[in-house]
Amino acid sequence: MIYNTIKTEKSGIAAGIILNRPEKHNALNAEMISELTQAFQTFGKDDSIRAIVLSGEGKSFCAGADLNYMKEASEMSFDESVEDSRKLGQLFETIYSSPKVVIALVHGAAYGGANGLYAAADFAFADASTRFAFSEVKLGIAPAVIAPFILRRCGEFHARDLMLTARLFSAEEAAEMKLINLCLPAGELEKEALKIIRMLEAVAPNAMSETKKLILSLKSSHQEEISGQTAALIARLRQSDEGQEGMSAFLEKRKAKWNTQKEDNETIQ
Repeated sequence: MIYNTIKTEKSGIAAGIILNRPEKHNALNAEMISELTQAFQTFGKDDSIRAIVLSGEGKSFCAGADLNYMKEASEMSFDESVEDSRKLGQLFETIYSSPKVVIALVHGAAYGGANGLYAAADFAFADASTRFAFSEVKLGIAPAVIAPFILRRCGEFHARDLMLTARLFSAEEAAEMKLINLCLPAGELEKEALKIIRMLEAVAPNAMSETKKLILSLKSSHQEEISGQTAALIARLRQSDEGQEGMSAFLEKRKAKWNTQKEDNETIQ
């Protein structure tokens, strides 16, 4: 698939999605939002992929919304604006609910809507020099579409601090607030992503996807539903091809068929 605003690539069990408007600091526009959604959906259906790495070309991860896009949005009717915002929300939800492990690598700048991209990922790693801001209230609007994903990551009171003041903050502070997983030295982002990918070489692909679904569903379920749901899931997975192979491999002290690691990681039995 050829895209205009992003690039994609595949290597082994990992796929890469790269924001590719470096001259605009990878600012979001309607086309990029659509292409990102399509790319995540496509890789989400690819059985050969276990991880998707999201990054940005050039000096910045993403500087928020493109100025021309913002101007267009300001001139939309109410209904048009609602539909436009839903498309952005669909992108974040597609990332958040992807059956693959999503790893976001953030550098340079992450402003406004850019924060939703990495907040929806499973792992977010940032270069120590990255600067962040929820700048919406300075523009007379609110960080509405990204808010659910930010709250899940860093909690209500950190979100209040960052969203109400619109202040700039560092990658170190973002890590302290749990908005990102790690703040790393320059040049270390790809290495950290590779560590995760290496771990995923040893996991059963379907079991990984089912575990992601489980996590997503449990956060909004009642305890009675949770008990029945979890019991049914483990029973179904025990009887699946992966479950049978995984238990056989464990008992026979060999690698499972899906394990492509050259050397097993040390595990606690």
